Amino acid sequence: MEVLFVCLGNICRSPTAEGVLRHKLRDAGLSGQVEVASAGTGEWHIGNPPDQRSQRAALARGYDLSSQRAQQVSRADFARYDLILAMDHSNLRNLKAMQPGQGKAELDLFLRRFDGGVDEVPDPYYEGEQGFERVLDLIERACDLLVIELKGRL
Repeated sequence: MEVLFVCLGNICRSPTAEGVLRHKLRDAGLSGQVEVASAGTGEWHIGNPPDQRSQRAALARGYDLSSQRAQQVSRADFARYDLILAMDHSNLRNLKAMQPGQGKAELDLFLRRFDGGVDEVPDPYYEGEQGFERVLDLIERACDLLVIELKGRL
């Protein structure tokens, strides 16, 4: 099973989700059964580490994002990943526009599927530190539910 998180630049939301899910899968004993990655729809930050504010907020909660590097989502990802989870409606529209006719990937909004109360993970890039904390709160809660779904699929 392979999961890809997608946001705009792959430096804030999606790498945070990748780091949180990896940690929770490890805690659940599933890290060898589920591959997790993240990507952005844009190309501006390819090769860069996650935003320092994302890294600081995540590390304060025990998630180390420092080894991650931004990459751009590609058409090949639709054949590779089983589940591609977009952080907001714009990301989902961009993914649907580039989705090839064939591919195994199931596309959805991350929070719509695993939170129910909110559809989108807000982009904290132009926010203060509280924006990054809010993103972590949303992602942690949704990743708990994602782990339950993944257990059921394995």
